[in-house]
Amino acid sequence: MAKRDYYEVLELSRSATAEEIKSSYRRLARKYHPDVAENKSEAEVKFKEINEAYAVLSDDQRRGQYDRFGHEGLNLGSGDAGFGGFGFGGFGDLFQMFDIFSDFGDMRGGARAQASSRPQKGRDLRYDIPVTLEEAFKGVEKEIAITSPVTCYHCKGTRGRDGAKPEQCATCHGTGQVTQVSRSAFGQIMRTFPCNRCSGEGSIVTDPCPECRGMGKVEKERKLEVQIPPGVDTGSRIRIPGEGEAGFMGGVSGDLYVVIHIMEHSDFQRSGDDLYYFKQIALTLAALGGEVAVPTIDGETKLKIPPGTQCDTLFKIKGKGMMSLRGHGRGDLYVKVWVMVPTRLDEKQKSLLQEFQKLSGEEPEPDKSFLGKLKNAFSGAKK
Repeated sequence: MAKRDYYEVLELSRSATAEEIKSSYRRLARKYHPDVAENKSEAEVKFKEINEAYAVLSDDQRRGQYDRFGHEGLNLGSGDAGFGGFGFGGFGDLFQMFDIFSDFGDMRGGARAQASSRPQKGRDLRYDIPVTLEEAFKGVEKEIAITSPVTCYHCKGTRGRDGAKPEQCATCHGTGQVTQVSRSAFGQIMRTFPCNRCSGEGSIVTDPCPECRGMGKVEKERKLEVQIPPGVDTGSRIRIPGEGEAGFMGGVSGDLYVVIHIMEHSDFQRSGDDLYYFKQIALTLAALGGEVAVPTIDGETKLKIPPGTQCDTLFKIKGKGMMSLRGHGRGDLYVKVWVMVPTRLDEKQKSLLQEFQKLSGEEPEPDKSFLGKLKNAFSGAKK
């Protein structure tokens, strides 16, 4: 009986992505698992067919072979196929033969197959977390919830029912690869391929674990406490060893990287360890000088305004910025002042300003009174 097309088995188009292949496999594996299906004999056949299709389409190299040559291309790894499988018979086929060799490479396929049968570290995971500026200044402990593959608690990662270990593959004898020797017009050629029966793992799960369906991993939500140190900034990463995806074939778990994103603040702007704040001050304070209260990230401080301060003057308050992530003290707080010009004056205030104008020796100009000059200066500073 001819084998069905693997894409048809997994109900996919030939342009399906790796994620679509994985999702479809999981859906069909749940549907036709012998432990849950009503017709167990039929389910066993379909379940085996689904697993076979997934083993090929989830492997980029084997999928490439299958897409180009179909099922016959996969038989090249069975150990009993010669050039007859290529239909070798003329110079056109001879050039096609060299194309095939360039696709397969030399012995790299066998090396990959051997690597897949050894314990492998799980993938690292990433978690993005928002943090307020105040939390970044003081440091904070946050609880996060992540869902990721963990080692199946039922089979302990062996993938077999009740913890049964996989059996050695009889085709490759546990090596994960098979060697094909063939003859051509140029002599004897030896090629090594991943074992078609065990997908290059060197072992076969004959009775899959019903909990993880032979994958050795299950999706699980976990809650973790993350300690965020003072001074973090957007892009800072916190590594939590062993909290990534579970390993394969008994390998260690990957790591979890928590990536920080500082939320926008209503008062302060940040640049490294320094903070910037914009303060409005009265015209009289700018002219006469004095002190003004200024908020900081951890309280309040006093800023001395010297007489004659101009609009857009920048003051530095040392050591009132953010904590340094490297533990070298704190940054600075920069305060830019805006001089506010009164827009409504009563008669007495106007009279006093006119008297000030005379005392300062300024001559009034059409449409350019002293107050008008101040307004123009202020509007120019805002642009």
